[in-house]
Amino acid sequence: MSAGLLETQSAEAPLPTSRPAGDWCDLTDQLRTWFGCGFTLIDAADGSLLNEPPRPDYFTSSVDLARTVAGRGCAECVLDDWPLLILAIPVHSNDGREVVAFAPFVSEQGLSEQNATEAARLLGCQPAAAVTWINSQERWSATNLLRTAAVVMAKLDADRQVHELAIAVDELTDNLASTYEEISLLYRLTQNLSISSNDIQLGELALDWLKEVVPAEGFAIQYLPVDGADSAVADGRPNTMLISSGEWPLNDETFSELTRTLSAQHNSATVVANERITGQPTWQFAEVRQLVLVPLSEGDNTFGWLAAVNHVDGGEFGTIESSLLGSVAAILGIHGGNIELYRQQADFLANVVRALTSAIDAKDPYTCGHSDRVARVSVRLAEELGWDSDTLNRVYLSGLLHDIGKIGIDDNVLRKPGRLTDVEYKHIKLHPELGYKILSGMRQLDDVLPVVLHHHEQWDGKGYPHGLANDNIPLRARVCAVADAYDAMSSDRPYRKGMPDDKLDAILREGRGTQWDPAVIDAFFAARDDIRAISQRGRANLILNVEQWT
Repeated sequence: MSAGLLETQSAEAPLPTSRPAGDWCDLTDQLRTWFGCGFTLIDAADGSLLNEPPRPDYFTSSVDLARTVAGRGCAECVLDDWPLLILAIPVHSNDGREVVAFAPFVSEQGLSEQNATEAARLLGCQPAAAVTWINSQERWSATNLLRTAAVVMAKLDADRQVHELAIAVDELTDNLASTYEEISLLYRLTQNLSISSNDIQLGELALDWLKEVVPAEGFAIQYLPVDGADSAVADGRPNTMLISSGEWPLNDETFSELTRTLSAQHNSATVVANERITGQPTWQFAEVRQLVLVPLSEGDNTFGWLAAVNHVDGGEFGTIESSLLGSVAAILGIHGGNIELYRQQADFLANVVRALTSAIDAKDPYTCGHSDRVARVSVRLAEELGWDSDTLNRVYLSGLLHDIGKIGIDDNVLRKPGRLTDVEYKHIKLHPELGYKILSGMRQLDDVLPVVLHHHEQWDGKGYPHGLANDNIPLRARVCAVADAYDAMSSDRPYRKGMPDDKLDAILREGRGTQWDPAVIDAFFAARDDIRAISQRGRANLILNVEQWT
């Protein structure tokens, strides 16, 4: 390119004031290392200087030329006018700008007085200064200069791609870390799911774990009321219940108002409220600057609300936080739905048990309350033996129904006040097998059947109906046998008074290892005072979950 063309293009568009050079120092240093001289960096989009140009400064009007070079996309000698070569290198910056780097070089030919004057004009300095500068520079041929520039461009392009890949890797790493944390949290929640587990306890676990992965100052779950009146498995929740973690700014009443306000204003299930919403004059909850609110739902049923408030960095909540809270809320909502379904089924079962125990009491009014007392004494014996709460629930249900077979016994025999004949005794001994047949069609009562069938077996094998002995007798049946015998001997009947404690104790000790399991008898005497108190008081409600007893 001739000097005239350079001047013609340059004069048409003067350069704006230069920008701060901080972001471009690395590129300037790299070019100086490779070429041994300084470059001037020009933004091809608006022609602004991106660094402080080296001296002598010959680029006071090169905007249009920069745009032309950037458009062509390859290094060029935009001036080849002995003794000067002016190199232009287009560069794609990391932030997407088209940048052109310019620098003057000295050709291999010598310097005369005439071209020194021309060079001084192009370089914008006095001839003596131009001569001094030219004599200090390395000599280049145009061919070698362009070859070197092509290598430099390839290196810069590779560096840019590496930079972009590094950013992509960092983003992928962040996404993987976030995904791992979410999966880990959801896995821990699912590992703690149990139909019989308390929804409050699971919610507290969820809040503690959310603190580890969500950048919020506070978290809370508000559980809605649950009708537990007459429930067989729970006492119910007549009012809302709020549990929180971290710096939670709202009380139960204020949170209820918040959920009512946002659920009425937003159609979507999940509500994300940042400064655009919370900064409005109509926003009533000054302590809440950012918020994610998600319902605990299963189908059409809503069991409560999960919320995170106030971003720890003053930022905004977005799709990542709302997605994670939505996943947690879905698990808690499904768990709440399962608990409700379980409660309904358990209540139905409890109603069946009530009906059956009422039928026993109606059949044999002289022993009214016997089944309930046997059930509660059995639970106390099982506690003494160290059994877990699930087993205690089965023990209680088994005790309630152990005599259900008496429904099939002749009333005259069942209500006879005096001693039974051999025939009558043989008839009444049918009640374990009758009870087994009555209940055997109900899958929910499978655990009860061994107790119903075998609670009259004896440790020495002389019981009925199958003459089982020792460990062949189901363990819960052995417990029920002691509780049954104790209540039968201690209770008043129309034809006799309850047996005195000392005589009753003597019979139980004498039967230890013959009629009854020795370990169960030992548990009886260890809990003797509690068992005596149990036999003297009744229960107002039939709650099949022993943990809910008061």
